[in-house]
Amino acid sequence: MVETNGAAARKRWVVGITGASGSIYGIRLIRSLLDGGVDVHLVVTEAGWRVLKEEQRWDTTKRPAALAAHFPEAVEDGRLTLHPNADIGASIASGSYRVEGMIIMPCSMGTLASISHGISDDLMTRAADVMLKEGRKLVIVPRETPLHAIHLENMLTLARLGVKIVPAMPAFYYGPQSMSDMVDFMVGKVLDQLPLEHALYRRWGDDQHGS
Repeated sequence: MVETNGAAARKRWVVGITGASGSIYGIRLIRSLLDGGVDVHLVVTEAGWRVLKEEQRWDTTKRPAALAAHFPEAVEDGRLTLHPNADIGASIASGSYRVEGMIIMPCSMGTLASISHGISDDLMTRAADVMLKEGRKLVIVPRETPLHAIHLENMLTLARLGVKIVPAMPAFYYGPQSMSDMVDFMVGKVLDQLPLEHALYRRWGDDQHGS
């Protein structure tokens, strides 16, 4: 019998943040996974860091320090690990390193295209390729509009491989009152795909108005 300690028994998920607009989605996803007792392995593209700086006003001159400033406890106790995108020798680049799967949120069309064509020349795309070859869950949240035929064909290619495509399309039936509510809805829809329990949005039929 193989014995495991508490840390080894916790689920691990890989989170990717690319240069698509909507970095707040990725940040909220990380927080939700950590709150759910999940260990997070994070990889951010160069463009992703730029978007974090421009949209979230992060100081990205020292990237590990920037992450630690926003998730101090998780970084300190090892529940949140940052991998440089250039480190193709990182743990998550190997199928022998056990993780539940990977979520790229938000995902740029460039990253999506590379994954759909089997191009894995950085850690982001290599980790995604590992999910495909190992049959693990891969959830992609594309954030672009309008979409042209190549974008759609690339998504179709991945969907046929079992990848879950969850476009960043917030709903309104649950009565969002703020941007935070809309972000939580999209993160909740991603967590539904893993699946992980959450209470980030009101589900249809959960009150007297539903059916």
